[in-house]
Amino acid sequence: MAFWTLIKGLLLFANAFAIINEDRFLAPRGWTLEKLHRTGRRNSPKGQIIGLIYACQYMRLPLLLINVVVISMKIIAG
Repeated sequence: MAFWTLIKGLLLFANAFAIINEDRFLAPRGWTLEKLHRTGRRNSPKGQIIGLIYACQYMRLPLLLINVVVISMKIIAG
């Protein structure tokens, strides 16, 4: 049961990253891929977080399908 809770938590975390708006949230704080490539700090913790955010945004369709599977499992299994 704890593993299922962990999976749901990670899915919620990925969903949160997927819906972040680049223009309104990331750009004013300087968290864009352009700025990251210009400074050359891709391996820093900040660079890793930015990469994770962009990876989640890129994988929206598979994330949508995983959400459908999880919601269906919750409806069927309770």
